[in-house]
This record gives sequence, structure tokens and C-alpha cells, in this order.
Amino acid sequence: MKKGKILVVGFGPGDEAHMTFRAREAIVEADMVIGYKTYMDLVSHLIKGKAIIRTGMTEEVTRAQEAVKEAEQGKTVAVISSGDAGLYGMAGLVYEVLMDKGWKEEEGISVEVIPGITALNSCAALLGAPVMHDACTISLSDHLTPWELIEKRVEAAAQADFVIALYNPKSGRRTRQIEETQRILLKYRDPKTPVGLVKSAYRERQHIVMTNLEDMLNHEIGMLTTVIIGNNSTFYYDGKMITPRGYQRKYTLGEEKQQLKPSERLKPETEPWALHGGKKENLPKFEKKNSLPAAIANEALNIVTTAKTDEMFKQTPIFEFAVSPGVWEKSMSASQLAMLAEIVGDNGEVRYTPDHYLQVSVETDSPEEITARLEREGWELSPVGNVVHVKGCDFCDGEKKESIPYAAEIKQKLEGLKVPKILKIGFNGCGMACYGAVTDDIGIVYRRGAFDVFLGAKSIGRNAHTGQPVVEGLVKDELVDLIVNIVMEYKEKGLPNERFYKFFKRVQQIQGFQYQEMYTPVEVNNPCE
Repeated sequence: MKKGKILVVGFGPGDEAHMTFRAREAIVEADMVIGYKTYMDLVSHLIKGKAIIRTGMTEEVTRAQEAVKEAEQGKTVAVISSGDAGLYGMAGLVYEVLMDKGWKEEEGISVEVIPGITALNSCAALLGAPVMHDACTISLSDHLTPWELIEKRVEAAAQADFVIALYNPKSGRRTRQIEETQRILLKYRDPKTPVGLVKSAYRERQHIVMTNLEDMLNHEIGMLTTVIIGNNSTFYYDGKMITPRGYQRKYTLGEEKQQLKPSERLKPETEPWALHGGKKENLPKFEKKNSLPAAIANEALNIVTTAKTDEMFKQTPIFEFAVSPGVWEKSMSASQLAMLAEIVGDNGEVRYTPDHYLQVSVETDSPEEITARLEREGWELSPVGNVVHVKGCDFCDGEKKESIPYAAEIKQKLEGLKVPKILKIGFNGCGMACYGAVTDDIGIVYRRGAFDVFLGAKSIGRNAHTGQPVVEGLVKDELVDLIVNIVMEYKEKGLPNERFYKFFKRVQQIQGFQYQEMYTPVEVNNPCE
């Protein structure tokens, strides 16, 4: 079999004029292109006729996994990112997914990371020259990085007088992070420090604002905005944001003849601000005794080589899981709730869902210990994300219990199984179906000693509809195998991020059941137009 390859492509701001030749070449070369919907639209003219997989926001892991899967089949796969793929892009995640599979490049698929112009560079070019001196990038998104760590990085960069580029500064939900960042920066920088706001650099809706640290929040800032904050030397001139490199210390920029000759410009006495303090040193670095700069350098080197990793910057893994009292049990004891509260603590999170389970998120290095403790207390745990979830009704508090064993068996075989998109299996113990099984992806209703099965419901939106009834009166012994086969077909043939009802409509037939439209589109006049 042909050896597969993953091309992780950073294509820059989006305009082909700012795309490297190799990036364009790689996209054309690929058999398949995988990327975020917005990015795919930006390179649509280069991917016509190719196999493509486009996913939504927060589906980065799905994209990386699918790229590895396709490359293992011998394909050349381009995973695209705007800007640079190695800076908040897909490069690192692709490697992490490969590492998780025990990958070695010399014997497995090959990987090429193709650099692109990142937002720091493209936005800086539009503003003038704000990053001519030391600069750093900080993402304000705390979806994957604890805010405490981001806060420390902002504080450190502010104290060190870095020019700072803020990525992911604000979204519809995340509004406080940029406010807290401004508060920290104002402790160390003049309120009039130049700040450039660049939205959609080199794209159709490009928008540039020149403002300052004090007034920056009075302007629109969103996920498509990059915020560049100057250092204490940055200034505005004729509509340009400039950070001087320091040439004025040695040169007279308005004169052709310089006071210092080229042979004199690197002498210690002309650099009193340097580590050597302007004093000539005859011995090699770190050897001259009683030299203050050498002592400082030796001390720094000793710290770097002997110190352990600072616990302040250690990131603890986050364990996310679903927990419930059981497939049909809906009541929880005080001891169960007390243990859950103890495990979650002050820094964890518990979210109630409409699917009869609690979603828990905690920082821990020992997920196995948490799992064991909760299971001993009677909780049932399962993964979250794009997996199968089985929810049953309460079977009238166990009075209508005849079909409970079948619900339990389906849960035991399928709960937590990875699928293209979260798949909900609803199980109701009588024809009333009061727990809404017919509005789940797969609905099962026990009625008159047999089962009715419904497929492909869509529970939200203007075209919401119940599932299609595909079989009535199914005998008990055939139920579990049928449901398992339906789910496995979806797992094997579904596209990444493809919901079950869309899959049913696309393939038209699942396990011999023919797809049928279950709703009639309703035309709605929009009063706002």
C-alpha cells in the first residue's frame, strides 16, 4: 500500500496573494482536504473536485483523527489552518494524535508542516511596524488553558515590557477575559500606550482601529480580532504604529555621517546598558572572577540547569465525564450527591443536561481513582463528546419493568462508543413514550410485549420532526442486535461531525430501512426584512 502523508498547511490570512507557493502546492497535491468550515471557504477555488471534510468550531480533534485515519489508508491529506499551522493551529494536535497511536515517522505515515503568515505578522504589517522589538503572543481563550495560568502570563509579559499580541480576545460568552487583561496591563503601562485592533486581516471585511490601552474596550473586539499592544516605547506617527528597535542609542538617524565608526559600534564602552555594564572583559564569558555580569549569568545558568519545573506553570489534565444514577433510576441519595460534591470541589464544574445525566469536569491526575469512588457509591459513569448516550424513562418507578433488561443491555453494549456525532438512544417502557424517545436519534418504545423503533429524529430547529417509524412489533430477541447493527453502520460510514438524521438522509437506507421525509417545510415570512 502507498505510504500516506499528512500536510499540515498554514495558508496565511486567506488571500492567495499572501499564501506561500508551497502552501498552495500542498493543497493542490492533496487527495483530501480537511478543515474548519470558514477556512475551507477561503480556499474553495483550490479544492474543487477533491474529497473534503469540513467541520465546525471546537471539532479540532475530529479533524486530526480523521486526517490520521485517511493517511493510514495511503492518502495524501491536507489539514488546513489560517495563519500559521504551528501557532494555535493544527500542527501540534496532529502530532499528539499520532503520538497517542505510537506513531514513528520512519515506519509510518509522513508529516510535513507548512508555515504560513500568522496573524501577528499580517496585523502588524497593516498597523505599521509595532513588533520591531521583543514580542509575545497570548491566547485569552480559557477553554483549554486555565485562566490562572493565562493571567500569570499576561502579568509576566506586562512586567517585561513585551509588545503583546492577543489572540482569541473575546467571544459572545467570553467577555471578562479582555477586561481582566486590560486591568493587569494598566498596572505597568501608560494608559495612552498604543493599541491596534485588526479584524479579518487581508480579508473582505478587514477593519483596523488605532486606539490606546485606556480606550481599547470602547471599540468592537471579537474572535476575528487580533489585539496588538505596544510596549513603553511604542508610538503613533502619521497613522502608523511604530516600536523602535533602539538604533537611536548609537545612530543619528537624520545624518549621513555617524558619530560612531562601524569598528566602534560593538565595543563595550559604547553599550553601557548591556550585561557587561560597559566594561571591557578579557576572559571568556562565565570565567572572569569577581565580574558582576558573569556572576549574574552563571547564577541564571545554574537556575535553568538545576531547577525543577515550576509548579505554577504545570497544567493538570481535565477529566470530563457523564454521571447518572442508572439507565432507569432517576433518584439520587444524599451520600451520592455528597461524594460527587466532594470530588468536584470548588474548582470543578457540574452541569445539568436535559438527557438525564450530569456532566462533570474536574482537574485531576487520577481519573481512575475518581471513577472507582463514584462507581462504589452507585453512580454510573460514561464518556462525553461524540459518543453514544442511552437514556431510559423511569418505567413508572419500576412498576413497568418488563423491558428494563433490554435497555440495560443496550446501554452496556453501546454507551460511550465513539461515533461521528453525539448519538442519543431513547428507551421508553410503554406506548405513552412520555420521556420522548421518538424525538431522539434512535427511539425505542415497548408496547404490547414488543418494540417499535424510530430512526432519525431532529429535535430542534424550524424543521424539527419525530423519528421515522421503521418497524412495529419487533420481537424481544431481535431488538438488541438490530440497534447494535444500526449504530455500527453509522459509526463506520458516517462522516465526521455528521448527525444521525443527516446520515440517514444521505445514505437513504440503514439495515434495510428506507429513508422517508418526516416533515413538510413551512414557509415563514421574516418580519424583519
